[in-house]
Amino acid sequence: MIEELQALEPFREEVRQWCATHIPKNWRTEQLGADHHQFATFHRWWGAQLRDAGYFAPHWPTEWGGGGFSLLQQVVLGEEFARADAPRNGLYQVALFNAGPSILHAGTDEQKAKFLPGIINGTVWCQGFSEPNAGSDLAGLQTRAIRDGDHYVVTGQKVWTSLAMEAEYCILLVRTDPDAPKRKGITYLLMDMKSPGIEVRTIRQATGQSEFCETFLDEVRVPVENRLGAENDGWNVTQATLASERGASLIELAERLRRNGTLGLAEATKGWKNNDGVVQADDPAVQEVLGARYAESMALRQLLNTMVTNVIRRGGVGPEASVVKVFYSELLQRVMKDAVEIGGLQTQLDQPPLMSAGWESGAWLYDYINAFGWTIGGGTSEIMRNIIGERVLGLPRDPEPKGA
Repeated sequence: MIEELQALEPFREEVRQWCATHIPKNWRTEQLGADHHQFATFHRWWGAQLRDAGYFAPHWPTEWGGGGFSLLQQVVLGEEFARADAPRNGLYQVALFNAGPSILHAGTDEQKAKFLPGIINGTVWCQGFSEPNAGSDLAGLQTRAIRDGDHYVVTGQKVWTSLAMEAEYCILLVRTDPDAPKRKGITYLLMDMKSPGIEVRTIRQATGQSEFCETFLDEVRVPVENRLGAENDGWNVTQATLASERGASLIELAERLRRNGTLGLAEATKGWKNNDGVVQADDPAVQEVLGARYAESMALRQLLNTMVTNVIRRGGVGPEASVVKVFYSELLQRVMKDAVEIGGLQTQLDQPPLMSAGWESGAWLYDYINAFGWTIGGGTSEIMRNIIGERVLGLPRDPEPKGA
């Protein structure tokens, strides 16, 4: 893979030059204290910049408005965006990495023509998977959908629906056969968020943000033509959705963790002193911690290299993406915990942003609190370990209880 990446040096230089020209130098400073409207406005502008350059959906085929980039080109793009400290494209994360790939994978020609151009042009999507009594255990979801002619009538509640207040559409999991085994009675729907019967309430988080939402569904009518895949086969469609989320997008996140996390922390310790007045960067104990975390960040990169190599060989993301997801999210928490312990009071005086541009804001206490969500979103670490046990280690799955 090293030789292939070397052959992409002209492309890397092209991306690097674009970043130098188009990324606002002071975007983080200007986003400090931004309210939700300012956050959304800025990220819509940034999405338009990426769209004009052909970088908005690099992993999509060109026939649907994507960049048609190879996986290794996506690796280069993610690395250079991270190294240039580009804004993360969080407003469109679900649309580009969840909804779009699912529609490309399981959608009809009519569904592709209906939804994909809108995503490329900036339609915001949210994800209605988690529920109050099921969390990330998708097999335990209870939101019901009853077939009524050419519509499904949906009633239930979703939670942790990121940016639902901005979304125009939602990828929604519902239970259409309550008597089937848990994983076999689920259907995947594409729901218009303007439909009658939908109520969105924001949730104020420990960070002070409110991008997570509760979504209440009261007899919401969703056309059958908006069903993705077959009825009661939503579980299989969902696995492709989550595999995409845990796949290529982690490349950029891992490089950000190395750059802004481990190296950023090492730089910050040069300005921090312990209770004895010694600069923290000169403390051997601190140096040991910094060295360990940097080594772990490089080990994460090696895991990603293995994942990318396997994807090229087999043509799809495999279960090793779950290994990467667990390693990344737990390493992120360790780095941020180290930061607040080493930095002490100074980390609590940094001004946090009101709206997140990712965990890597540079306000260490804020980033530490924000990091806890990464072991939950996209599948909890416990669920990821189950996947690793079953699909990587070959351990037997516990049989579902009778009637489940």
